[in-house]
Amino acid sequence: MQMTKPATSMILIVISSVLQLLVLKGGADYIPPSRLEGFVYQPRPFDWDDTVFIEAFYDPVCPDSRDSWPPLKKAIHYYGDRVQLVVHLLPLPYHDNAYVASRALHIVNGLNSSATFPLLDWFFKHQEKFYNAPTRNLSRASIVEKIVDSAAKVAGSSYHTAIKNGFNDTQSDYQTRVSFKYSASRGVYGTPFFYVNGFLLPDTGSAIDFNAWKKVIDPLVGAKSVKNEESPHYLL
Repeated sequence: MQMTKPATSMILIVISSVLQLLVLKGGADYIPPSRLEGFVYQPRPFDWDDTVFIEAFYDPVCPDSRDSWPPLKKAIHYYGDRVQLVVHLLPLPYHDNAYVASRALHIVNGLNSSATFPLLDWFFKHQEKFYNAPTRNLSRASIVEKIVDSAAKVAGSSYHTAIKNGFNDTQSDYQTRVSFKYSASRGVYGTPFFYVNGFLLPDTGSAIDFNAWKKVIDPLVGAKSVKNEESPHYLL
């Protein structure tokens, strides 16, 4: 979701200050974590020389994130193994329940990784249940209970207790904090944000349609094909 320039500037200042404090503080809160951050969409063999690498930064209760997801999935399916997608979570503080929803995704990913993206789909489909006003008069415990019940329906009823216990486990809280800090470290202050081969895609902060993705990816796929075709000549 895009914000006004004054609001954006303020958030950038806050993020910069937070990152500086993290660097100075060090100690137990120091990251990097033990594994690469993010959820890999449909994992496949990855070749840095032959694959377009896309990173999407999403908030599961952000309407713009929701709207950008179907065309991005369509693009990933269209290009197949020529493209690899990793989704990072940025629970925005002005979206109520974004942190709880993000934490649920980390919990489910640890229990049954095949259910991670179906759960993200579920959050996008039922976003209005958790977006600000509908939960204004609900306690955090009741919201967590609703999310646990819903996540168990997606991941499988046998995971209900494990998902519930996950909200009492500091590990899921740590993973969600890492997601937030990682996004901030990349200069991400809103959702959706997209990086392609490590570079920020212009006009981020709003949905991108399928044709726009083709305009971005087609030249990159073509360039990689040319490179692969020419590479044997360098050996002659």
